[in-house]
Amino acid sequence: MAQLQILEEIRSKAAQRKKTIVLPESHDERVLRAAEILTKEKIASVITLGNEQKIRSDAQKLGVDLQNIRIIDPEKSDKLSDFANFFYNKRKHKGVTIEQARETIKRDLFFGAMMVSEGMADGSVSGSVATTADVTRAAIFCVGLKEGISILSSFFLMVFPEKIYSFADCAVNPNPDAQQLADIAISTADNHKKLTGEEPYIAMLSFSTKGSAEHELIDKVRQAVQLVKNKRPDLKVDGELQFDAAVVDSVGKKKAPGSDVAGRANVLIFPDLNSGNIGYKIAQRLGKAEAVGPINQGLKKPFFDLSRGCSVDDIVNTAAIACLMAE
Repeated sequence: MAQLQILEEIRSKAAQRKKTIVLPESHDERVLRAAEILTKEKIASVITLGNEQKIRSDAQKLGVDLQNIRIIDPEKSDKLSDFANFFYNKRKHKGVTIEQARETIKRDLFFGAMMVSEGMADGSVSGSVATTADVTRAAIFCVGLKEGISILSSFFLMVFPEKIYSFADCAVNPNPDAQQLADIAISTADNHKKLTGEEPYIAMLSFSTKGSAEHELIDKVRQAVQLVKNKRPDLKVDGELQFDAAVVDSVGKKKAPGSDVAGRANVLIFPDLNSGNIGYKIAQRLGKAEAVGPINQGLKKPFFDLSRGCSVDDIVNTAAIACLMAE
């Protein structure tokens, strides 16, 4: 399945869900153009943040139609005080004052995060201007981690002509421990199903398959497998598996006979960021896979980070993914 086809399917499914997405960075023309596309194609209802007069002026100059797009100015919103108090109560133990909280919440990124947290939007897409560090802070401080999940992570949809895989974590966590690795696997499996409709088969990857080697690095993977099984007995997971045992049927049968994952895995969990980042780039550059992501996961609600070099289509597609990942 080509990337274009999977993204068209994601957009189509998103339109059926009728979710609301906040796009905070209205001072970026790419965001305004994306807002117009999302609205006209009925992929999502859009809220954008900022000075309404300036946004409308910018849109007029760009030829962007803002009809049916809601604009909220954080500084004039009647939610500003409530949001500031919430943020103050969460961060006062770190020395944040109420005045500092109010100034922080006036920032579009944090105001958007509070809208998501309070159910005024189903998800947020930002980062075309803001740094990853700022997007992550807003996500953790305001939205928070999903109950039972210990870590914010990321995954890529890796689209090959014959199959779609989810790779994690290839962008965020350098060296997750066993519990974190288990939570990354659970998050990725759930999101793989949401985006592809396929049942997830999780391979916890290593340089060993079922005891072919012994090392503390392998022990971590084995512990993570057991934690996933204990926490989510409904999921199909196996490990430790080498990459070929995970994805090649004949190798899986030989190296891990009796496994219901070996040879058919579609969710591939790498033991650390070194292997994950290298692995997805090899698949992308030599394997000619299309890499969609990285997509943030593990939060209570979708709060996605864009590359600052993103295109208008990247913003639209990421918003569509947020619609599918929203509860």
